[in-house]
Amino acid sequence: MADKKKILTLCIIREPGRVLLGMKKRGFGAGRWNGFGGKVCEEETVEAAARRELYEEASVRVKKLKKVGILDFSFEYNSDLLEVHVFKGEGIRGNPYESEEMRPRWFSLDEVPFHEMWPDDKYWFPLFLADKSFRGRFHFGPDDMIVDQALSEEEKIR
Repeated sequence: MADKKKILTLCIIREPGRVLLGMKKRGFGAGRWNGFGGKVCEEETVEAAARRELYEEASVRVKKLKKVGILDFSFEYNSDLLEVHVFKGEGIRGNPYESEEMRPRWFSLDEVPFHEMWPDDKYWFPLFLADKSFRGRFHFGPDDMIVDQALSEEEKIR
């Protein structure tokens, strides 16, 4: 059973025909392409955290932010549960710039680098790209192999 639940955000910028991802340069998930996000600070809303993390990691702000998913992650080698609120961002202001933590890059929709992303992304990312809402659960074993999972399309995510 999980010792504690950590609330996190993940924001992926979507524009017609492309998505903005970042190469994680350090820490958890280093060496993988991912959306932008991180921990929700005390007395901060989940949406405010998503906006803050996006700016800290890629130097951009978004006009529209929509919560499209919630993903729960657990790991055999760590007893914490990660509850990740997934957002789609549209209408960026500013140009993406590399930070100490992330190197942003645009990908066309047919070039999303699933082979360099977390193994779960290939399951839920197609729902994201299809403008669907979803809820999922992924449990990782050794070498970040998925040993248990559940994913469902949802009418709306709150």
